[in-house]
Amino acid sequence: MKKLVIYVLLYFVCHTAAYAQKIGYCDMEYIVSKMPEYQKAKEEMNSFSEKWAKEIRDKFAEVDRKQREFMAEEILLTEEIKKRKQEEISRIEKEATDYNNRIFGMDGVLFEKKKELMKPIMEKIQRAADKVSIQKRVDFMFDKSGGVSMIYTNPRHDYTDYIMEELGLETKPDPKQTTASSTATNTPAASKTNSTTKKPK
Repeated sequence: MKKLVIYVLLYFVCHTAAYAQKIGYCDMEYIVSKMPEYQKAKEEMNSFSEKWAKEIRDKFAEVDRKQREFMAEEILLTEEIKKRKQEEISRIEKEATDYNNRIFGMDGVLFEKKKELMKPIMEKIQRAADKVSIQKRVDFMFDKSGGVSMIYTNPRHDYTDYIMEELGLETKPDPKQTTASSTATNTPAASKTNSTTKKPK
């Protein structure tokens, strides 16, 4: 029975090794931050946000103004006029609150606008990631800046630079290369091979 278990385990180990799949990762957040399209979309989002925020501030300022006017003349008003003015203030305040929620609330106009502006950017990155994955024969590509927690990542599996090159972006400086260059400057006898780091193939 024990031999059978060992044979089964060996079979699965060999079977898995025979069909080993290549895995890589990239830093999508970094790639996006370096795209001119993203900077333009960010500026456009800020412009929309400021415009809507001003409109909302103006609406609440009107509510505040009417409340102060009501308090100043309340003593001179009849109960019927008081009620009518209070209802008007409540209506304007509700309109301002509803408008604020419609713009800045969950799944609001601002959220939808951001999705609209980001969609072509993310599609462009996806096409580049697909192309790199096919060229490098990568079966699974993970985003290390996403929700999945990656405890350790070996730099040799980092395909960020390839995707950035595919997008025509300047690649990020390699910290190992920077360190090696610094060491080479301070130590004349340092080996040239330490000054470069190979990308994953």
